[in-house]
Amino acid sequence: QVQLVESGGGLVQAGGSLRLSCVVSGRTFSRLAWFRQAPGKEREFVATITWSGGSTDYADSVKGRFTISGDNAKNTLYLQMNSLKPEDTAVYYCAARSYGTHYRAVYDYAYWGQGTQVTVSS
Repeated sequence: QVQLVESGGGLVQAGGSLRLSCVVSGRTFSRLAWFRQAPGKEREFVATITWSGGSTDYADSVKGRFTISGDNAKNTLYLQMNSLKPEDTAVYYCAARSYGTHYRAVYDYAYWGQGTQVTVSS
């Protein structure tokens, strides 16, 4: 059974940092990603990484502030978030998939975690 379990969310002041974790179990995936969804908005791409080679890509809105990484030995995906802004407030989701070319759309991923809330106060 595939499971993606996020943790690490919370309340932080603007300019602060948080690190999200996502433990992946049940199978091996070629690509993992973080998405987020703010109230009243669609779920949007944040960052992605290839599990074998570590190739990464980021949304323009987080580039230079967020870092995605993975620990193969622990089957854990991370998202280090620095210089947080109130507009980063959202539920953050971990996502995984086994194959495909494109990777920025929700429908590119077959497996999802339950999400973890990140709230940034001004």
